[in-house]
Amino acid sequence: MAYEELLSQNEFFADASREDLEIIALTAREQSLVRGDVLFHQGEESRALYLVLTGRIALAMSNPIDNRETMVSLMTPGDLFGEMPMLDQGVRSADARALEPSSVVAIPYAGIVDLFNNKPALLWGVARLLAGRLRDTNEALADSVFLDVTGRTAKRLLELADGRDSFQLPVTQEELAGIVGASRERVNKAIASFIRLGWLDQHDRQYTIKMRDRLEQRSR
Repeated sequence: MAYEELLSQNEFFADASREDLEIIALTAREQSLVRGDVLFHQGEESRALYLVLTGRIALAMSNPIDNRETMVSLMTPGDLFGEMPMLDQGVRSADARALEPSSVVAIPYAGIVDLFNNKPALLWGVARLLAGRLRDTNEALADSVFLDVTGRTAKRLLELADGRDSFQLPVTQEELAGIVGASRERVNKAIASFIRLGWLDQHDRQYTIKMRDRLEQRSR
């Protein structure tokens, strides 16, 4: 699939013409990553945004006091990230790290800024993308207020399963704890309770959901 076709499927570029996207795609470059590779660090200056082709990319923030990490977003194929500094001239707000072998397309800001300056109506696509991000943030905030660690763990496992009953956890337990927003010990305790209740089976990183309805109920 050509880059312009991938770009057209993302809300950010949804209103751009084929010709506009072909021009943007000419500046794009593909980058392959292995697990643990860092695309950028929090606080760095930036000149490009990224589109995920394959794999999973974690956006995470670290506590400067104890280096504890919180994963704020998990980017999967088709997701676009790294656009914020282009919009506010700021620095990177989080680290971006590959959780597995992945490939991304880096797209320099310069061509995108020229496109938006010439066709400001295209910024509605940016507004829709940011509105979606804000909704996700509001949901995560509500989860942190209304769900305990066990409930948040159930919800994140269901999200990572992506509709499957049997799945391999794409993150480490430490990374899962970062997604849940709790310590590894408390997340492991929650998973152990699901296994004890017969809702879940686990063998290393392979998980099987036995009682989806119970997990769904616990995640509300």
